Amino acid sequence: MIGIRLCTPADASPVAALLGELGYEVSAEAAVERLEQLSATGADPTFLACENDQPLGLIGLHRSRMLQYAKPVMRITALVVDRRSRRRGIGWLLVAHALSWADQAGCQLVELTSALNRAEAHAFYRSLGFEQNSLRFRK
Repeated sequence: MIGIRLCTPADASPVAALLGELGYEVSAEAAVERLEQLSATGADPTFLACENDQPLGLIGLHRSRMLQYAKPVMRITALVVDRRSRRRGIGWLLVAHALSWADQAGCQLVELTSALNRAEAHAFYRSLGFEQNSLRFRK
């Protein structure tokens, strides 16, 4: 059975490996530091999907207030499922958990960004009811 649990710094190695699947090179040491910093805010949880204590995927969240919205907004900052475990509903479980967490936190909406080249991810998000509504720019 696949369960969702809060990620801890002890999960740094699988977190680093999962982030590597998204193309982000993060060492286990850096993952420990980032998980500690994020868990300290109370607004930036990371959750793992696990089966028999084996991490299969993760979702990172960030709750924030924005001037234009009456209630907080939840942003999915990272979502990845181990390539060997895809197409088993794990991504769906992680997003459902995030939506529940956002609802409990009183958030007005849930948003995410996705790299332009991730067509399969875009199709997945659309299948969950997410709609494309903007472009993101960065410098």
